[in-house]
Amino acid sequence: MTRSLTLALSLSAALLAGCGSPENGNGNTTSPPAPQDNISAAAAPAFSLPDNTGKSHALADYRGKWVVLEWVNHGCPFVKKHYGSGNMQGLQKTYAGKGVVWLSICSSAPGKQGHQEPAGWTETLKSIGAAPTAMLLDVDGKVGRLYDAKTTPQMVVIDPQGAIVYGGAIDDRPTANSADIAGARNYVVEVLDAVLSGKPAPVTESKPYGCSVKY
Repeated sequence: MTRSLTLALSLSAALLAGCGSPENGNGNTTSPPAPQDNISAAAAPAFSLPDNTGKSHALADYRGKWVVLEWVNHGCPFVKKHYGSGNMQGLQKTYAGKGVVWLSICSSAPGKQGHQEPAGWTETLKSIGAAPTAMLLDVDGKVGRLYDAKTTPQMVVIDPQGAIVYGGAIDDRPTANSADIAGARNYVVEVLDAVLSGKPAPVTESKPYGCSVKY
């Protein structure tokens, strides 16, 4: 892991452990994510993963497009907040309509919370109306570790040239209460709306919150 990538993802040890944000006993991180600016973009690490249908997806396949990576675990209350309310599905559909590739990734290991077999994922996606471009299964956690993913949800935005322009939380409300979505500052929305209109990202990183990734 390079220094620049760590900065770009806002997952350095100083942010994770030095800001008074230990996990709360349930494997959840809940301290408010602080946005940061002027972080140099880093090249997004290359990867290839199968989806729930068995099709392989490489990040390189989407060169030339804006890409969102979303770490997910549907057993996590912070993830349920965004899916139970329809917030995440709405974002997926909205930005798909604008040409954005949305890759949901589950890095939960077999036997751990959030892990499902491919058929289970197919049913889950259908039942909750999820609409990512692909649901990627990172069973051995290699891609999650490559990106130093710590929580679910955790978001990364990658530009058409393959550089990370944002990494961190979905918003500034580190709770599992769906009622907090309406008043939240959604960093992913801010970033995508800006870059899709040719403007620079207004924020490049924030501290992710949620359940720990179940490697």
